[in-house]
Amino acid sequence: MNDQAQIITGKVSRATPAPRRRRRLLLAAIASAGLLLGAAVLGWRLFESAPVRYVTADVTRGSVVQMATATGTVNPILTIIVGSYVSGVIQSLSCDYNTEVKAGQVCAKIDPRPFQATLDQYAAQLRRDQAMLDAARMDLARYQGLALQSAIARQQAEDQAYTVQQDAATVKLDEALVEGAKLNLQYTDIISPVDGTVISRNVTQGQTVASTLQTPTLFLIGTNLKTMEVDANISESDVGGMNEGNPATFTVDAYPNRVFRGTVAQIRQSPQTVQNVVTYDAVVNVDNGDLALKPGMTASTQIVLAQRDDVLRVPDQALRFAPGGLASVRRAAGAAAQVWILRDDKPVAVSVTPGLDDGTYTEISKGDLQVGDKVVIGEDHATGSGAGLPPPRL
Repeated sequence: MNDQAQIITGKVSRATPAPRRRRRLLLAAIASAGLLLGAAVLGWRLFESAPVRYVTADVTRGSVVQMATATGTVNPILTIIVGSYVSGVIQSLSCDYNTEVKAGQVCAKIDPRPFQATLDQYAAQLRRDQAMLDAARMDLARYQGLALQSAIARQQAEDQAYTVQQDAATVKLDEALVEGAKLNLQYTDIISPVDGTVISRNVTQGQTVASTLQTPTLFLIGTNLKTMEVDANISESDVGGMNEGNPATFTVDAYPNRVFRGTVAQIRQSPQTVQNVVTYDAVVNVDNGDLALKPGMTASTQIVLAQRDDVLRVPDQALRFAPGGLASVRRAAGAAAQVWILRDDKPVAVSVTPGLDDGTYTEISKGDLQVGDKVVIGEDHATGSGAGLPPPRL
């Protein structure tokens, strides 16, 4: 029995180290978790205690200008289309691109010979029929005298009167044909109806012009290129605040460093729809005394919708800022407008009444603000060696 006891005791003594190892592993795991937790708490405290840098901007006094931006085309105020009423061959040209013309000046001439021949034909026909009418009238007078003397039947005199009426109608028709032929002959001279400048010439000498279906365009003449207009496409969201007389500025690619100034002369009622986008044509008149602007130039236009001068203003970011970021903005949803200003290096909320907004600055019509106050437009948690730097000023 002593031997068995010794054997059992030996087995038990060999099994005892296993629980100790498990305890040691458990203690090591707990220690590691504690270290990780401590590091996380330390990092969170360091982050929470990091100083905040406030980005500020000055409250200023100046202008707030609300504008509508649009793309337009430079055009003459009035463009005349000069065409041809008759068909024929262009015999000569006396106007070309950029030609200064006067009202009534001949710019081109269609070969008049066919029209002159037609006129001569109708004129000869008129002379013949007029002679026949004169002879018929003399016969009528003679027949009427003989009828009164009962020398001939009254029916013969009445038939002659009918012949005179027919001949008179034929003469009237001939006269109309002669007048039409004269007009067609005059239309062989292509004249300018206005004073202006030839913008486009669409015909050459020797070319045949056919006006049977529609009047062909031979010349485009712009009147008074010293005064031009910009046809700007204004979106429907901006057209409601636009009025005739509003000032406008624009630039063209030919003169990128030059600003042209004009005035809204007309806001046309006809809508233009392109891919479900509705725009309206705003006509801006502009002086072009030096003829720098050319027809067809693309103008990047800005039209003043509203303007406030010498008003208290803050950057738009100041009205969108709230300490704590978006969470604070959500909590303040529906609250009155306010800005935050730095007082003793701490942001303080100030209620304001905003006015006109031009996308960069907002007018402050009411509020406890003064020129030079620092409004907060952003914040940044300082990190690294720059943590102690003062907040930047804009």
